[in-house]
Amino acid sequence: MDNKNIEQYGFSEEIVKSLTTLGYENLTEVQGQVIPLILADKDVIVRSQTGSGKTAAFAIPICEKIELEQRSPQVLVLTPTRELAVQLKQDITNIGRFKRIRCAVVFGRQPMDLQRRELKQRVHIIVGTPGRTFDHIERKNINLEEIKYLIIDEADKMLDMGFIEQVESIIKILPKKRVTMLFSATMPEKIENICNQYMMNPIKIEIEPEQSTEEQITQVYYEVEEQEKFNLISQVIYQSKPESCIIFCNTREKVETVFERMRNKGYLCGSLHGGLEQRDRLRTIQSFKRGEFHFLIATDVVARGIHIDDIALVINYDMPLDNESYVHRIGRTGRAGNSGSAMTLVTSDEFEDLCKIEEYIQYKIPKGEISKIEKDEMGKMVLEQNHRITPSVKVDKSEILNQEITRIRINAGKRTKMRPGDILGAISSVNGVNGSDIGVIDVQDTCSYVEILGEKGQLVMDALEHTKIKGKIHSIKKVGFHSMF
Repeated sequence: MDNKNIEQYGFSEEIVKSLTTLGYENLTEVQGQVIPLILADKDVIVRSQTGSGKTAAFAIPICEKIELEQRSPQVLVLTPTRELAVQLKQDITNIGRFKRIRCAVVFGRQPMDLQRRELKQRVHIIVGTPGRTFDHIERKNINLEEIKYLIIDEADKMLDMGFIEQVESIIKILPKKRVTMLFSATMPEKIENICNQYMMNPIKIEIEPEQSTEEQITQVYYEVEEQEKFNLISQVIYQSKPESCIIFCNTREKVETVFERMRNKGYLCGSLHGGLEQRDRLRTIQSFKRGEFHFLIATDVVARGIHIDDIALVINYDMPLDNESYVHRIGRTGRAGNSGSAMTLVTSDEFEDLCKIEEYIQYKIPKGEISKIEKDEMGKMVLEQNHRITPSVKVDKSEILNQEITRIRINAGKRTKMRPGDILGAISSVNGVNGSDIGVIDVQDTCSYVEILGEKGQLVMDALEHTKIKGKIHSIKKVGFHSMF
């Protein structure tokens, strides 16, 4: 995003700083069309393909419009999967970091009480899956009175997963006076009915991709029997040597089988499916995003739950279970204007399914031919060297932001009656420090965390060693940022 665009929208200094640090250079088409409408509090219906930049299209303007001192949540974002919820939380937190915006994420398979405690603090934005969000609402853990913005993300996926009734139940109890935004890759009739029923004069935006899918993504299929699939992908990998690749399987058992075979061959790889603990799933995604391994073997749990701009190759080890799954799987590559490749393995009894996919995407997928690879010792050495070396680790955008922030742990929390205002007052009294230098303050049961912006971290730490908070000197130390992943 260039300075002209920033000045054009009149974003606050804090938002501009985040966007600049995150490396936004130019607005995508969906961002350019949607941001002015949200800033003007218009309801919007946006149909846009994956990878078009729609998260920032709503995250930037809602972060700009947040009233920082208001205690109750102002924004509710509903999204279908846990992985996508965490991704959205991280993106929103990054954009709102210097404005000190707090975003909470709620989803299943995480302790309800842990989420409840976070929701009881000042939270500006809540991102959640429909089921867990509704559970918190029923238990009165979420105050909906001040919700001004409702965002329904990946609406068609919500419909596919059977969540749309829960979404409607939530909508019905939200304040009537609000701005509603709906984002979807496709627009089934049921989604259109919800728009007509719950939105006020919505403005419809349809973003056609600048390049067609076949221009962005080189698609190919290979005719192969089940027992030969692994040998075939080994040959493909040997020839193309992708830096980053997702291999999709239909079941967790198949994921683990392929993962074990690849690991035994010396590939740097990870596995991901719904049978893993949530913490392990999130950690695996983060490690893959950082480039700590080359290959991710996964079920469709990540077909919409992972945003990485430079995945070189997607392999459909198993034929997708439906047409839309094919689109979302291959949509993991060819993102953000980059090119990518997708290959699908088709057994002799799956050609009818392939034809249905081709009819759905209106594209004839070419059949691939792979030359026989000589299995000489030199070839084995090249393959081994290529996939046993430690890959170069990519820097996460959050880490870039965190370089400008010092996170301090104070050895006092709610059990000793510590309040955010107590910490704010003590740090603000330090010579050379004011309120704008202090970021998010998180008071937990037994300790508190505070973010110090800019280069004031060491100054604050030195001062707190002999500054009383609530009449007492507390133990402090500098700590790192612990990602949700």
